[in-house]
Amino acid sequence: MPLLKLDHVNIITANLDAMVAWYTDVLGMVDGDRPPFPFPGAWLYAGEDALVHLVGATDDRQSIEPNIEHFAISATGLAEFLERLEQRGVAFDMNTVPSFPIVQVNVLDCDGNHIHVDFPATELTEDLSKHLRS
Repeated sequence: MPLLKLDHVNIITANLDAMVAWYTDVLGMVDGDRPPFPFPGAWLYAGEDALVHLVGATDDRQSIEPNIEHFAISATGLAEFLERLEQRGVAFDMNTVPSFPIVQVNVLDCDGNHIHVDFPATELTEDLSKHLRS
Protein backbone atom coordinates (compact mmCIF):
# COMPACT_ATOMS: atom_id res chain seq x y z
CA MET A 1 0.00 0.00 0.00
CA PRO A 2 1.96 3.04 -1.17
CA LEU A 3 0.95 6.45 0.12
CA LEU A 4 0.17 8.88 -2.68
CA LYS A 5 0.00 12.46 -1.33
CA LEU A 6 -1.20 14.60 1.53
CA ASP A 7 -4.88 15.19 0.82
CA HIS A 8 -5.78 18.15 3.05
CA VAL A 9 -5.17 20.00 6.29
CA ASN A 10 -8.01 20.37 8.81
CA ILE A 11 -7.95 23.53 10.93
CA ILE A 12 -10.32 24.25 13.81
CA THR A 13 -10.99 27.95 14.23
CA ALA A 14 -13.15 30.30 16.27
CA ASN A 15 -12.72 32.81 13.40
CA LEU A 16 -14.37 30.92 10.53
CA ASP A 17 -15.44 33.92 8.44
CA ALA A 18 -12.07 35.68 8.84
CA MET A 19 -10.19 32.49 7.96
CA VAL A 20 -12.29 31.90 4.83
CA ALA A 21 -11.68 35.51 3.81
CA TRP A 22 -7.92 35.21 4.41
CA TYR A 23 -7.46 31.97 2.46
CA THR A 24 -9.55 33.18 -0.47
CA ASP A 25 -8.09 36.70 -0.60
CA VAL A 26 -4.45 36.11 0.30
CA LEU A 27 -3.86 32.62 -1.11
CA GLY A 28 -6.45 32.84 -3.88
CA MET A 29 -8.23 29.65 -2.84
CA VAL A 30 -11.91 29.10 -3.63
CA ASP A 31 -14.58 28.46 -0.99
CA GLY A 32 -16.24 25.42 -2.57
CA ASP A 33 -18.43 22.38 -2.11
CA ARG A 34 -18.49 20.76 1.30
CA PRO A 35 -20.54 17.83 2.61
CA PRO A 36 -23.54 18.81 4.79
CA PHE A 37 -21.82 18.17 8.12
CA PRO A 38 -23.85 19.14 11.23
CA PHE A 39 -21.25 21.75 12.24
CA PRO A 40 -20.01 24.97 10.59
CA GLY A 41 -17.04 24.91 8.29
CA ALA A 42 -15.64 25.48 4.83
CA TRP A 43 -13.58 23.60 2.28
CA LEU A 44 -11.08 25.76 0.45
CA TYR A 45 -9.95 24.63 -2.96
CA ALA A 46 -6.84 25.03 -5.09
CA GLY A 47 -7.99 23.87 -8.50
CA GLU A 48 -9.92 20.62 -8.08
CA ASP A 49 -8.49 19.82 -4.63
CA ALA A 50 -9.98 20.89 -1.28
CA LEU A 51 -6.60 21.50 0.40
CA VAL A 52 -7.77 23.28 3.54
CA HIS A 53 -10.77 22.15 5.58
CA LEU A 54 -11.91 24.65 8.19
CA VAL A 55 -14.10 23.63 11.13
CA GLY A 56 -15.90 26.40 12.99
CA ALA A 57 -15.69 26.32 16.78
CA THR A 58 -17.54 28.52 19.23
CA ASP A 59 -14.33 29.36 21.09
CA ASP A 60 -10.62 28.68 20.99
CA ARG A 61 -9.84 25.05 21.71
CA GLN A 62 -8.11 24.25 24.94
CA SER A 63 -5.72 21.42 24.14
CA ILE A 64 -2.06 20.58 24.15
CA GLU A 65 0.15 22.17 21.54
CA PRO A 66 0.24 20.08 18.38
CA ASN A 67 3.60 19.06 16.95
CA ILE A 68 2.82 20.43 13.49
CA GLU A 69 4.99 23.48 12.89
CA HIS A 70 3.65 24.31 9.43
CA PHE A 71 2.05 23.03 6.28
CA ALA A 72 3.27 23.77 2.78
CA ILE A 73 1.65 24.34 -0.60
CA SER A 74 3.49 24.14 -3.93
CA ALA A 75 2.83 26.97 -6.36
CA THR A 76 4.01 28.86 -9.39
CA GLY A 77 3.96 32.60 -9.94
CA LEU A 78 6.36 33.87 -7.28
CA ALA A 79 6.37 37.50 -8.48
CA GLU A 80 2.57 37.67 -8.57
CA PHE A 81 2.30 36.07 -5.14
CA LEU A 82 4.74 38.51 -3.53
CA GLU A 83 2.88 41.40 -5.13
CA ARG A 84 -0.41 40.03 -3.76
CA LEU A 85 1.06 39.82 -0.25
CA GLU A 86 2.48 43.33 -0.43
CA GLN A 87 -0.80 44.79 -1.73
CA ARG A 88 -2.67 43.25 1.21
CA GLY A 89 -0.07 44.19 3.81
CA VAL A 90 0.61 40.55 4.68
CA ALA A 91 3.98 40.08 6.37
CA PHE A 92 6.16 37.34 4.91
CA ASP A 93 9.61 35.87 5.13
CA MET A 94 11.34 34.34 2.10
CA ASN A 95 14.26 31.95 1.91
CA THR A 96 15.86 29.39 -0.36
CA VAL A 97 16.30 25.76 0.61
CA PRO A 98 19.97 24.69 0.70
CA SER A 99 20.81 22.23 -2.09
CA PHE A 100 17.16 22.11 -3.29
CA PRO A 101 15.70 24.22 -6.11
CA ILE A 102 12.96 25.71 -3.91
CA VAL A 103 12.08 29.20 -2.73
CA GLN A 104 9.86 29.28 0.37
CA VAL A 105 7.56 32.17 1.20
CA ASN A 106 6.48 31.91 4.83
CA VAL A 107 3.23 33.52 6.01
CA LEU A 108 0.91 33.27 9.01
CA ASP A 109 -2.84 33.05 8.51
CA CYS A 110 -5.14 35.18 10.68
CA ASP A 111 -5.18 32.45 13.38
CA GLY A 112 -1.36 32.35 13.42
CA ASN A 113 -0.89 29.06 11.53
CA HIS A 114 2.46 28.90 9.71
CA ILE A 115 2.22 28.15 6.00
CA HIS A 116 5.00 28.15 3.50
CA VAL A 117 4.28 28.42 -0.17
CA ASP A 118 7.01 26.76 -2.23
CA PHE A 119 8.05 28.02 -5.66
CA PRO A 120 10.59 26.70 -8.17
CA ALA A 121 13.93 28.45 -7.66
CA THR A 122 13.96 29.24 -11.39
CA GLU A 123 11.34 31.93 -10.62
CA LEU A 124 13.71 33.83 -8.32
CA THR A 125 14.91 36.87 -10.26
CA GLU A 126 17.54 39.37 -9.17
CA ASP A 127 14.77 41.88 -8.40
CA LEU A 128 12.88 39.38 -6.20
CA SER A 129 16.10 38.39 -4.39
CA LYS A 130 15.79 41.57 -2.31
CA HIS A 131 13.08 39.77 -0.30
CA LEU A 132 15.37 36.90 0.75
CA ARG A 133 16.16 36.54 4.43
CA SER A 134 19.76 37.53 5.06
